[in-house]
Amino acid sequence: MAVTEKTVRDALKGVKDPELGLDLVVLGLVYDIDVKEGDVKAVISLTSPLCPVAGQIVEDARQAILGVEGVDSAEVELTFEPPWTPERISPLIRSSLGI
Repeated sequence: MAVTEKTVRDALKGVKDPELGLDLVVLGLVYDIDVKEGDVKAVISLTSPLCPVAGQIVEDARQAILGVEGVDSAEVELTFEPPWTPERISPLIRSSLGI
């Protein structure tokens, strides 16, 4: 099975932000996914640059990507450009969260 951006994005739905209890995809924290055959690079952000579990979230994301069938290597880059804002969350989810 070929690795696609969608299969990687689906895998990242299993990685939760511990503070909000929502996954990286729903929160709009996945900025980019680049798939070249079995090699995947994902660029993600966090809700705060001061997140005390940033390293764990990055590693959880890497492991989730490695769990996708056909992935040989996974790199997860953390960025804060542009800074994350709640506007990156879909409007439906934002309204259910009251934001």
